[in-house]
Amino acid sequence: MVYLIKTILFFTLSLFSFCCQSQWYEKQFDVMGTRAKVEFESDDEKLAKQLIDQVVAEMIRIDWLMSPFKPQSELSKINQQASRHAVEISSELFNLINQSIVYSELTKGAFDITFSSVGYLYDFRHKIKPKNIEKNQLVEFINYKNISMDKKNKRIYFNNKNIKIDLGGIAKGHAVDRSIDILRQHGIRNAFVSAGGDSRVIGKKNDRLWYIGIRHPRQENKLIINLPLEEVAISTSGDYERFFIEEGVRYHHIIDPKTGDSSRKSQSVTILAKKSTVADALSTSIFILGPVEGLKLINKMPDTSAIIIGIDGKLHYSEDLSPVN
Repeated sequence: MVYLIKTILFFTLSLFSFCCQSQWYEKQFDVMGTRAKVEFESDDEKLAKQLIDQVVAEMIRIDWLMSPFKPQSELSKINQQASRHAVEISSELFNLINQSIVYSELTKGAFDITFSSVGYLYDFRHKIKPKNIEKNQLVEFINYKNISMDKKNKRIYFNNKNIKIDLGGIAKGHAVDRSIDILRQHGIRNAFVSAGGDSRVIGKKNDRLWYIGIRHPRQENKLIINLPLEEVAISTSGDYERFFIEEGVRYHHIIDPKTGDSSRKSQSVTILAKKSTVADALSTSIFILGPVEGLKLINKMPDTSAIIIGIDGKLHYSEDLSPVN
């Protein structure tokens, strides 16, 4: 009888161990004009499927809230009405716009969501850019100081009818952070979430560090670096993502607020930070500032690192990552 009990107990524990063994789940999907991915470890298949659905739904929700290309989005409502009267908006969108202005101050205007005052005239898919006369007339309206924020009533107002905003330099980072929050709230400890060039990892992958590659900006299938990462967000901005070349000049989607033209001080910038919202905003900013001014800023910031490929193709590192250290 004792032997029988031990045998039953052994098989019961074995079955429990088998049933509760952790597995990896992943899904890739298109959202916010890019490819997104969620990947994580869970010992609950039903919960895992629910979490995948929640992450997909969350990114879609943020896209519908913040897309400048969807006429019914809250951001489109701002662009349509905020120059005529103050527009009351959701706390989430208000806070992200306010955070964008903080980065505008930090980068002395290199990060500026009003770049869309000229940027909306570009269509990289159809190789369309604004004429010089249009660009020169509108570039003066690229200035985050033209945005008035009423914190008490969560209202936003533009002081000129030509002002438009676009959160393309920070919204995907926000979506990644929100997705990680969802996973963590449900006990997930090891995960990867990405949206285009913005990624964030928590924990490890099969008890090893995560590896994320930085692609060569001029050779699509070549990596310049493969980084071992843990508990970090990483964002890469490059002039190869959305671009066209006309008469030997590369026109791409990262617009320099000072000129209204594509920024041409960098080919690629990768930022490592604690959160994707931070990494996203800074990768855009440092790309525009270029290696010299960009590294001056990054080297003053705690828990933030940079890898910059200058317009000449040379690699530059923040002090904490420099190979000579």
